[in-house]
Amino acid sequence: MYPLLDTINLPFQLRELDQKKLPQFAKELRSFLIDSVAKTGGHLSSNLGTVELTIALHYVFNTPHDQLVWDVGHQTYAHKILTGRRNGMNKLRMQDGLAGFPRRDESEYDAFGTAHSSTSISAALGMAVAAQLNRTDRRAIAIIGDGAMSAGMAFEALNNAGVMDANLLVILNDNDMSISRPVGALNNYLAKLMSGRFYATARRAGEKVLGVVPTVLELAKRAEEHVKGMVTPGTLFEEFGFNYIGPIDGHDLDVLVTTLGNIKQLEGPQFLHVVTRKGAGYKVAEEDPILYHGVGKFDPKKGIVTKSNSNPKPTYTQIFGDWLCDMAAQDSRLIGVTPAMREGSGLVRFSEEYPERYFDVGIAEQHAVTFAAGAACDGLKPVVAIYSTFLQRAYDQLIHDVAIQNLPVVFAIDRAGLVGADGPTHAGSFDLTYLRCIPNMTVMAPADENECRQMLYTAFKLDTPTAVRYPRGTGPGIQVQKEMQALPIGRGEIRRQGKEIALLAFGSMLTPCLRAGDELNATVVNMRFIKPLDDDLLASLAADHNLLVIVEENTVMGGAGSAVVESLNSQRIQVGVLQLGLPDIFIEQGDHAQMLADCGLDSSGIIKSVRAVLPE
Repeated sequence: MYPLLDTINLPFQLRELDQKKLPQFAKELRSFLIDSVAKTGGHLSSNLGTVELTIALHYVFNTPHDQLVWDVGHQTYAHKILTGRRNGMNKLRMQDGLAGFPRRDESEYDAFGTAHSSTSISAALGMAVAAQLNRTDRRAIAIIGDGAMSAGMAFEALNNAGVMDANLLVILNDNDMSISRPVGALNNYLAKLMSGRFYATARRAGEKVLGVVPTVLELAKRAEEHVKGMVTPGTLFEEFGFNYIGPIDGHDLDVLVTTLGNIKQLEGPQFLHVVTRKGAGYKVAEEDPILYHGVGKFDPKKGIVTKSNSNPKPTYTQIFGDWLCDMAAQDSRLIGVTPAMREGSGLVRFSEEYPERYFDVGIAEQHAVTFAAGAACDGLKPVVAIYSTFLQRAYDQLIHDVAIQNLPVVFAIDRAGLVGADGPTHAGSFDLTYLRCIPNMTVMAPADENECRQMLYTAFKLDTPTAVRYPRGTGPGIQVQKEMQALPIGRGEIRRQGKEIALLAFGSMLTPCLRAGDELNATVVNMRFIKPLDDDLLASLAADHNLLVIVEENTVMGGAGSAVVESLNSQRIQVGVLQLGLPDIFIEQGDHAQMLADCGLDSSGIIKSVRAVLPE
């Protein structure tokens, strides 16, 4: 089925292959990718778009001696297959299986661990400088997408690299996509560049003679300046100090191999602009690359078939999206802000119904938060839809630009807690810890679907910074009430009355706590607010119970449990306390329910932990 692919397990074997056979090899690799991801789920369209580029990089460069740094890492499945991990693809993104992203501890070919955007150029520059200081001939190559190029960190790195003489190659994988459609001036610039076909054709013709004869190269450079002047007024990347090459066809292996081979001979910072198609080679993914960005299991012959469900259980993301539209209808001051995550954050409907109040600011989390702060200064009520793990990237802006100025910005924080197959890079394990220590912040965690909607409304009605954090996927299945009512600030509710033991559940942990409460005959409390805490309720519970058990889907260190202990200490209350949450390790990928069970955060784990501390 895969006659060429079956003979190649490592890059050195690929480099022994006749160049003429590379297109057939690419065809087999693409076919294997589709079949493999269809069985496991994962990121598909981004990986299909980089098959030829990946092959060319490993064919031309001496990996792992030469170091490939992949930005984000959504596009590295072909890289994993070519570097000895093909047999592990059947456990991709599963417990004890291959990660969905590059990891240094997984392979010597993974030069840098990634999953968040715009880190590649900085890391590769550090490696290029290390090679320079160590006097080695090692090459450092950063592969970054046009979506990730919209993040400020990429430009910080370009600005630094352009004035250095390190042997850094930056490859812009320009597929006109991030996870959502790309936005911003940079994308417009790239589009204009691409429209200059005369320039592109002239450039491509010159690439094949690059470096052959010095005088020809010099003449080509001079001619190029004239051509460029007709098509685009100067090249952004050359102004940064890079030698810009491209754009070239990222699916033409001959052009890729020739161009990369020529660049390999050049010294100093190089910038190669490669144009690819997300989903390339798989018609349905080409037609809808967003649908095929992150996929579950499917039949590759039929493609993804949308299952009809007369009464589907809404996800927390959907509940947020519906609330945002309903709230916007009530208050014209509301604006929705997202750092390039329209689909993932539930903003598609809002973007269609309120396009003038919808702001996709590109992959730029820091900018998103400060942009919202500026809008709030002048009377708007921004709602920032962001993943927990991505808000980490804008922590200074959260403090400096929003909280210190006490601005009414609502943070709708998705993917809180563990996230399953995406692993530790995407887990929202720390938000309760890093949010609750910030003055002026109000922090809430809903226990169910309806409470999520009401908390979002509560947050919006406040004139101070607020955060509502909710998990990935669905809740316990509570009916969502259309009518919106503000919750009393800083007040929890007793959901089950028991004796001696009180289970204090934060957010998603209420459901397993209710089950455990029945078994233990414990009082169960839905705490709702992490900040401000319900100090009065805590005092009352401490007076009537011997043991308070705090349960949260957040790291124990500095989390909601720590807040409870602080409250009790400030009130000089002495009572037994047990803190349950995520341990002080990065928790690896797997099935979400199993991961919670492994952390002792399912009902049986809670029961076991409580009984372990009870007197015999």
